[in-house]
Amino acid sequence: MFAPRRDFLNEQAPDNYVPGLGRGATGFTTRSDIGPAKEGPTEDAIKAALAKRAEQLKNGDDDDDDGRFEDNDNEEGLFASGTYDEDDEEADRIYREVDAKMDLRRRARREAREKREQEEYELKNPKISKQFADLKRALSTVTDEEWAAIPDVGDLTGKNRRSRKMMQQQQRFYAVPDSVMSGARDQAATDAAAADETDGTATETSGILTDFRQISSARDKMLGMKLDQAGTESVVRGGTASVAGTSTSIDPKGYLTSLSNSIIKSDTEIGDIQKARMLLESVIKTNPKHAPGWIAAARLEEIAQKPATARKLVQQGCDNCPTNEDVWLENMRLNTPAHARIIVAKAVKFIPKSVKLWLEAMALETEPRAKKSIVRKALENIPQSVTLWKEAVNLETDEADARIMLARAVELVPLSVELWLALARLETDENARKVLNKARQAVRTSYEIWVAAARLEEQAGNVGRIDVIMKRGVAELQRHGGLLEREQWLTEAEKCEEEGAVLTCQAIVRVTLGQGLENEDDAEKVDVWMDDARGAIARGSYGTARAIYAYVLRVANSTAAWRAAAELERFHGTKDALFEVLDKAVEASPQSEDLWLLYAREKSASGDVDGARASLGRAFEFNPNNENIWLTAVDLEVDSREYARARVLLARARQEAKTERVWIKSVVLERQLGAAENALQLLAAALQAFPASAKLHMMKGQIYEAEAKVPQAREAYLGGTKVAPRSVPLWVLLARLEEAHGSVVRCRSVLERAALVNARNETIWLERIRVEVRAKNEAQAKILCAKALQECPASGRLWAESIWMEPRTQRKARFVDALRKCEGDPTLVVAVARLFWAERKPDKARSWFERGIKADADVGDSWAWFYKFLGQYGSADDRASLRDQFLVTDPKHGEVWARVRKDVRNFGKTRAELLELAAAELR
Repeated sequence: MFAPRRDFLNEQAPDNYVPGLGRGATGFTTRSDIGPAKEGPTEDAIKAALAKRAEQLKNGDDDDDDGRFEDNDNEEGLFASGTYDEDDEEADRIYREVDAKMDLRRRARREAREKREQEEYELKNPKISKQFADLKRALSTVTDEEWAAIPDVGDLTGKNRRSRKMMQQQQRFYAVPDSVMSGARDQAATDAAAADETDGTATETSGILTDFRQISSARDKMLGMKLDQAGTESVVRGGTASVAGTSTSIDPKGYLTSLSNSIIKSDTEIGDIQKARMLLESVIKTNPKHAPGWIAAARLEEIAQKPATARKLVQQGCDNCPTNEDVWLENMRLNTPAHARIIVAKAVKFIPKSVKLWLEAMALETEPRAKKSIVRKALENIPQSVTLWKEAVNLETDEADARIMLARAVELVPLSVELWLALARLETDENARKVLNKARQAVRTSYEIWVAAARLEEQAGNVGRIDVIMKRGVAELQRHGGLLEREQWLTEAEKCEEEGAVLTCQAIVRVTLGQGLENEDDAEKVDVWMDDARGAIARGSYGTARAIYAYVLRVANSTAAWRAAAELERFHGTKDALFEVLDKAVEASPQSEDLWLLYAREKSASGDVDGARASLGRAFEFNPNNENIWLTAVDLEVDSREYARARVLLARARQEAKTERVWIKSVVLERQLGAAENALQLLAAALQAFPASAKLHMMKGQIYEAEAKVPQAREAYLGGTKVAPRSVPLWVLLARLEEAHGSVVRCRSVLERAALVNARNETIWLERIRVEVRAKNEAQAKILCAKALQECPASGRLWAESIWMEPRTQRKARFVDALRKCEGDPTLVVAVARLFWAERKPDKARSWFERGIKADADVGDSWAWFYKFLGQYGSADDRASLRDQFLVTDPKHGEVWARVRKDVRNFGKTRAELLELAAAELR
């Protein structure tokens, strides 16, 4: 036998073992060598401990393991006699304070973490009570009747037992008796004999003869038998068949038609109907007083195409729930009108206070006299029903009888505002005022009565009383708590305008527009009112918008409000109203140059040139030396082809106004009139006054370029780039000059210098790309396009240019990326429309062209592209409509449109002609 192996810790160490020698822990002194730092126990304490230990051993209480878990700092046992001085107390206090402070610092995070963990645990493991908390809250809304109507669960034990028994029976199998087998054999022999007697019409397939003629005759015979059987059954149900069932009244063709129109339900639908039928049977049996159960059961049978069963069930519902109007209404719906009259007669006996039943009874009648009789009986039972009174009044053909009826109605139902207003409409003006006064006393919180009173005064021609009535009405409503909000009053004003009561609409706006804005400052009030006016215009309520603008202009003299009022009359009013508004505007704000210019432009547009000149003369009196007024006067003379007068005005403007725009306008006029020498002389003088003007340098270079003086043009452009290096159009003109009359290399050099001065500029990048395209260097063009999109990722023009450089099959994908980067850019939207146009999708192209114009209507190129598209896929009316919108918008920007509009050769042409030219120039 092997001796038990001793524990490693209890084994005897080797003779030459030195503790710590293997890990180098020798040659230094430890606490075990010098003893504990604290004073050891006294000799008496050691004796007492030994005695206590001996007593424990004697009693068998030997718990050596407890000492292993004792705290070394807990000075008990052998160290109980140690002294606890002030230093120890101070140390313990400091440690407690440190522990408390650290606990306080970590408490918030610890509590938050514990709370978060608790919430996560509850979310993953919710209690049953929390899972059904919402259902428990929903039980508070259940009424006593619904509680009583909850069906009791029936005893389904027997039913389940029967179902299991039927399933077991269906799964049983029986052996076929010999008699069946012998009968099948005889039948086969008979069929074989019949097959031998055929006249050649049989077909042999796999050794078996099939006679299709016999099959067809058998099918016809079976169909005839079914028709006869169905006819006999129908006659028996009608009570006219004999006992033998020989008489029939069925139409075979009609029967076949009904078969073709019948809806064949699937097994799943039939099963669902049967399940629902069983459930509803349980409901109506356990609680026969529950009317919705009877209605649901009847509708189920109606869906299952069993109307007789449905009528039977709903009649049982009426018998069990005679005081429920819904089940009576369902019974009437399922029956014919004749039977419905009988049903509703029974129903009103049980529920004489049901308005729906009386209305349904009235609807079943066709004669007006019968309808009147029914509604009067209904009013005898329900004299406070407003609906019945309204029906009774509508049935009256004589106005006097209707007035008498309404007079009685308002006596019985004094709180019905509709009846009071109807009575007031039937009375004369004097009596209507009396009726409305009575109505106001009866219903103190009705604003409709006050509005009706104001409209009555407008109808009678008492314009001065309309505002008085509305002010009294607002004060009365505020006193009794029936005052509407400001937005509701505006809605009521728009309603009055729609019904033709314009003066009442204006009175409502004047009295209530400032309601609720007492604490706002004037600027905020004006902003709110302007928003209200714009909203009314968007809804087509132009009279309400006029009233709002009139109120704003009376309270605050706002230039923006004057312009908005003028725009309203311009688009939705008359010329006389427009000039009336503008006359008041310039009188109220004579220092506003915008109003004067608008006045002059409208006069000129209407053909009154003398009136426009007179308005500008008055404008000079209040705004002397105003640059815009000078230039508007010059444009007026140019449009009138009074070029001499225009030159005189410009000469005076150069002496009095002395602005850069005046000099530029002077040079432009001389260029347009073909006087290049005069233009160069003016440019020389202008450049002395404004040497850093980029436009003056551009015009000088363009004049020289038009005269084929390339060195002078180059010098003019170069001089401009030195004094105005930030002018991108100047660099582009210089580059195009070099490309046309020099070399592509010098053109690239110019554009590279321009890019250094004007970093991240889409126009310069676009010109560089197009230069390479024109030079047939498509690879370099694509490289430049990629760099351009890196610097200008939101440029729609660059994205459009890059898309047209791609193959046709890859353009759509590029368009998707482009729309993500700069959605809504007009140039990009028009490019998408052009893509659909190229793919012959005119409907989509038209919608995208419209979106491009809405994105920015000031881009003339979008209008030109759309106009060109309509030339191919639009009618003459479409082009004319677009042209009218273009003339009203009058766009100013666009690459091609700006070039065509500013071309000297197109001077004197109308904007419609310029649109044609721009559309023809597009490629």
